[in-house]
Amino acid sequence: MNQRKITDDLQALLAVLPSEINNAVVRAGNTDNLIEIVLDLGRFPMARFADGEAQLSEVEVSRADIDFVVDRIGDFDADNRAGLERTLHRISAIRNRRSHIVGLTARVGRAVYGTLGIMQDLIESGKSVLILGRPGIGKTTILREAARILAENKRVIVVDTSNEIGGDGDVPHPAVGRARRMQVATPSLQHEVMIEAVENHNPEVIVIDEIGRELEALAARTIAERGVQLIGTAHGKTLENLLLNPTLSDLVGGIESVTLSDEEARRRGTQKTVLERRAPPTFDVLIEIIERNRIAVHPDVSVAVDTLLRGIPPAPEVRFYDDEGELHVETPPPPPPTTSMPGGRTGLVSGTRRLVPEGGRETGFTRAGGGQTRTAPLQPAAGAQDEYQPAVANQALRTIRVYPYGVANNRLIQAAKRLGVPVTVVRELDEAEVLMTLRTYYRNRQQAILEAESRGMPIYVLRANTVSQIEHSLAELFNLSVDTSGGSDWNDYASQTLSAIEAVQNGQRWVDLPPATAAIRRLQHEMARQAQLVSHSFGKEPNRRVRIYRE
Repeated sequence: MNQRKITDDLQALLAVLPSEINNAVVRAGNTDNLIEIVLDLGRFPMARFADGEAQLSEVEVSRADIDFVVDRIGDFDADNRAGLERTLHRISAIRNRRSHIVGLTARVGRAVYGTLGIMQDLIESGKSVLILGRPGIGKTTILREAARILAENKRVIVVDTSNEIGGDGDVPHPAVGRARRMQVATPSLQHEVMIEAVENHNPEVIVIDEIGRELEALAARTIAERGVQLIGTAHGKTLENLLLNPTLSDLVGGIESVTLSDEEARRRGTQKTVLERRAPPTFDVLIEIIERNRIAVHPDVSVAVDTLLRGIPPAPEVRFYDDEGELHVETPPPPPPTTSMPGGRTGLVSGTRRLVPEGGRETGFTRAGGGQTRTAPLQPAAGAQDEYQPAVANQALRTIRVYPYGVANNRLIQAAKRLGVPVTVVRELDEAEVLMTLRTYYRNRQQAILEAESRGMPIYVLRANTVSQIEHSLAELFNLSVDTSGGSDWNDYASQTLSAIEAVQNGQRWVDLPPATAAIRRLQHEMARQAQLVSHSFGKEPNRRVRIYRE
């Protein structure tokens, strides 16, 4: 890892600070790792470093200190940001209700060569790349370096909303190299400048920082469809975060609820209503910045999203530098076995609880209501579809043959792996010891259900098709305990929402969903909108929830 600072112009930033604070920053040292200086009225001045923060003075920040800085940097733009001409530094203001400035954040801007090495092959691939990461981790620095390198051989335009990439003033900072820079008057006009750049200046690459509004996401899609490479950043830390954001989910293809035919749902092993990717992703590659020298790469966003919607956590490629500066690449393991779906589409359905029908005789293993466990091992059936045998855990347990009727086979195998229990998935009811199905099929009294009941075969009925719910059934089947303290995942919330949408579409006046976090509620609102229904949130945290109804 060969990094070389070309400039941080730190003295230019320190020059606009009161002398006491300026000297305190110098005395604190460690300026190479200085991220920002914080001045809040009536509080002690603070310096924030990459590895912590330090108090700069025992004297509280006064109104005179705030005015001293403001007088030396000029006017703030509509986004309450100001810069220092020909530098990359940024000063942001906090105002009170009367618009008086009561706080300042002076962010240190640096241009660094070599920061792109860990992902340079992806940037130069010609594919559109989206970068995620927490604030202050170096996303803008990476964009600046990407613009410089790509501009050596391509026509590059930087859409610079707050002058963070190219610096303040009319002349861009040398750190962007030969790239041209278009400034944005106000953040609300960013999407217009993005489109203008394509229409007027014939770029091959557009570099854009902080895609955060729906119009900007739509502009990004328009640009990508015209064949222009996009290098950008967005709010969020992971692909899952982005997918849950109704405003920005379109960047990775978006989500829509799809109603399947009865036959299609049975062939897929899902409920009739599933979540699917709505469109091709705007960005081809997604990079999650974990730490400054460690990233996670999703080289094919469409595959990663489809995997996530099947209920399987995506396995990104991890790249990092060790202490000696050597680059390491950890390739993800092969994905777990899945059942192919007609049409090549993928869906996500989730559940909440399990129902167990009464009646039927015991067949040699524990089920709801008691029963004896048979110890003699059974041989797998000849027509077995999938099988999981634990490597270590629960080896004493015998293999149980399960016939999933409407339950996703891949999720059943995944649940067995999580619990470490031996399960064989069979294709025919005659080969099974247990039938596992969904509540919808059980209520409709499907032929397979009636046949299993006539044979006295235990039937495990799931509220919906989630790994967590299958785990509960398998735990009961093998007489194991399952820790549920972690609560439901977002798959469960998605299933509850789909069930509520179905109920309202079938004539129910409204349905109130269980309390959920703000992120989950945003997903629920988006799902209701896609189903052409109305929704609103009500109640106080932590019991705030969503109601879905017809207009």
